[in-house]
Amino acid sequence: MEPVVKINPGASKWDIRQKVWDYIEENNLANFPRPVHNRIPNFKAAIQGCNRLAELQEFKSSQTVKVNPDRPQQQARFVTLEARKTLLVPTPRLRTGLFNKITPPQGANKEQLRICSSSQGVKDFSVPIGLDANVKVDLVVVGSVAVSEKGCRIGKGEGFADMEYAMMVSMGAVNESTVVVTVVHDCQVVDIPEELMGSHDLTVDYILTPTRVIKTHCQFPKPQGIIWTKLDTEKLQRIPILKKLRALEEQAGKDVTLGEASLAAEFGLQSDQSRRQPRRRPRRDTQQDAEGDFSQESRQEKKVEAEQKARQRPARMRKDSRGDGKGDKEGETGKTAKGKHRESMKEQGPEEGGDEVVTQRKLPLNVTTVYLGGIPAELRVSELKTALRERKAAPLRLTWQGAQHRAFLDYSDPMAADMALEALQGLCLNGHSLQAELAKSQRGGKRSGQSNRRQKPAAALKAKMAPPEMKSDTTKKTEL
Repeated sequence: MEPVVKINPGASKWDIRQKVWDYIEENNLANFPRPVHNRIPNFKAAIQGCNRLAELQEFKSSQTVKVNPDRPQQQARFVTLEARKTLLVPTPRLRTGLFNKITPPQGANKEQLRICSSSQGVKDFSVPIGLDANVKVDLVVVGSVAVSEKGCRIGKGEGFADMEYAMMVSMGAVNESTVVVTVVHDCQVVDIPEELMGSHDLTVDYILTPTRVIKTHCQFPKPQGIIWTKLDTEKLQRIPILKKLRALEEQAGKDVTLGEASLAAEFGLQSDQSRRQPRRRPRRDTQQDAEGDFSQESRQEKKVEAEQKARQRPARMRKDSRGDGKGDKEGETGKTAKGKHRESMKEQGPEEGGDEVVTQRKLPLNVTTVYLGGIPAELRVSELKTALRERKAAPLRLTWQGAQHRAFLDYSDPMAADMALEALQGLCLNGHSLQAELAKSQRGGKRSGQSNRRQKPAAALKAKMAPPEMKSDTTKKTEL
């Protein structure tokens, strides 16, 4: 069958995701939650696609089945429970562990099994499975944004399905003979360039759609375990079970050397600290959407709100809260507060106010900044990071000003910035074309580095906020 979504030559993973998401939205092919962007789409007729799982001989002969927690695979979880097989479901975003074993009430009827297969049922009727558990998984069901008939798979860009499989390899739960199945809408079956697949990418053996069963005869090897050099300490902090697995593999004598946090190739792996305030959406039912990290979004929203209120306070109040400089202790307090405020604002030029999220790194002095404009209001910083990685234009540091529809990207030197500019030409996200050019402070051959670009706005801010009798001293100190 000819793919309905045409992929252009040279397309990146992000380009393919965007095309599929746009097509599903434009043709109204999805159910709640909407929009489907940045999700595993809950496509219409997902139930019919999942029901085809029972037709597979590999499913019939299996005892333990692992199914992802996304909404469109809920029917696959029900089919597994109805067949009286052991159902394992990963913890969303691996926050508290690897996966849970669903344990329905004894003698449960169909209606009770449907409840157990829902996201709330997964929480209420499950037992956690540890890394040291002696588990053998016979069949794995994953969601996809796009998949090819050759078995190449693209997820939503966060890498959790790949990581879950790699962790199961490490604990001996799966091997090369374990069958991997994905359930998608027919429009999600596209031509994916094979060169986009990496050693960490999970491939599939079967594709189930509402109209057909596709055996891929995939020739690509599946992940052989966690590739530690693709992770950094920040990632380990966000996913505690990774830290535990690393300790176990280190004890077993394996090489568990981590990658560098600042490597461009591994830049910004969905850092919670680098998210901007979540976009406003209609209220979602937390029992129906297993993908959302509501507690983290809520904390981040409160943090951004507090920062905005602090910036909006009258100047006099801010001055008083920092201390008036009378006495050594109070003076130190004032310096600390001003230093912190300067740190949060240091990416902004004189005209560049706004609510930004900054990825903090020590930068070389000849750093060169690129301006990225035209960012759509609904875009998340994590989505932009994914697109930058895939175009090999990941910066040393990113300053997010989503409310002003722009971001600033710091590169190590003018040559790196020029290469990034070339890679970012024609970048289109969520149907919006983005504008990439050198930041104003860099134009006209002026690329003097970090100190020239950042100290001026900081000096202006400091002079503006200081008491009248301190302004001249403040300016002098900044210029030294």
